[in-house]
Amino acid sequence: MQHDTTPEEARAELPEPRRILARSGFDAAEPLFAADLADSADVGQAREAVAAHASRLWTEATRAEAGDTDDRPLYWARLLLSARLRAWRPGFALADGQRADLLRLLEWESRGFADIDFPPGERWLRLVVTGFDPFRLDEDVACSNPSGAAALDVHGWTFPVGDRTAVVRAAIFPVRWSDFDEGVVERALGRHHTAADAVVTLSRGRPDRFDLEVWNGVWRGGGTDNVGRTGTGRAPVPGSRAPEWTRSSLPCARIADTVSGRYPVVANTEVVEVPAGSRAEVRRPQGPTAGSSARAGGGGDYLSNEIAYRNTLLRDRSGRSIPAGHVHLPGTRSPEEHAAVLAQVREIVAATVR
Repeated sequence: MQHDTTPEEARAELPEPRRILARSGFDAAEPLFAADLADSADVGQAREAVAAHASRLWTEATRAEAGDTDDRPLYWARLLLSARLRAWRPGFALADGQRADLLRLLEWESRGFADIDFPPGERWLRLVVTGFDPFRLDEDVACSNPSGAAALDVHGWTFPVGDRTAVVRAAIFPVRWSDFDEGVVERALGRHHTAADAVVTLSRGRPDRFDLEVWNGVWRGGGTDNVGRTGTGRAPVPGSRAPEWTRSSLPCARIADTVSGRYPVVANTEVVEVPAGSRAEVRRPQGPTAGSSARAGGGGDYLSNEIAYRNTLLRDRSGRSIPAGHVHLPGTRSPEEHAAVLAQVREIVAATVR
């Protein structure tokens, strides 16, 4: 069967992604991966090779000095590896389902999902922070996503909180509706809502401020993802009785009041709703009214709103009251802005539990 590359994988062959990989040293990942695939004598050895190389990508991407993290080499290197795996013709029988399992393993290990583990004991506060891949790459193939860079930047960070120590673990989500349809958020974050002390999701937002998104809606507004697919309608979240709205439990007032830096931090309560008994959309600056249907949360109607919704719904269904919510980060245009955003993200994360 023909295994065509995806639109994301095809972009990785463009000159600018190749330059990004060459400058970072991540261009070595593809030939090394190809060699180990070629040496695999069965699917078990292939799994070992995929897991090792994917995990190495994540480890290398999280090694940058604080404030100097670039999310793009990890993104583009992963795509070169997935394209290579998709096109691989082994010397043994490999069913389509087995290849799909290997591709999922590559995603899981290279996105940090397998690395969200915490030390045991009561002295630790456990924080999960997530970001997103770059997106809108047809407009700017060289763009970064500051939320992905921030996730890489804080992974493994520890800081004191009273007589305890906070430990941060991070991961980066794809900008693809299909992964959300298949429950990637629930698989990646669900178990952590039973043990973590905070779960904070991040994404790229307005150019000039941080938004703490107070309300999240269940509605998809039709935005195009990284493989050219759109999504419209209620998000297909698992379980019954999914509400129209969920609410952040981050300490928004404390974060907005205490976090300083280059960019203002704002608690954003605005939503777009269809009021009960109406068919017209209405913008509500102070949040939804009773019985309304969601059309956009504070974070809009794209995947950033959806991860916020799914994360806070997981919190509600867990029965726990931990801080959980979403933060939109300013887009950055210079190294100075980039460093400033990453520094403020650390302040926001710390203020979540202090």
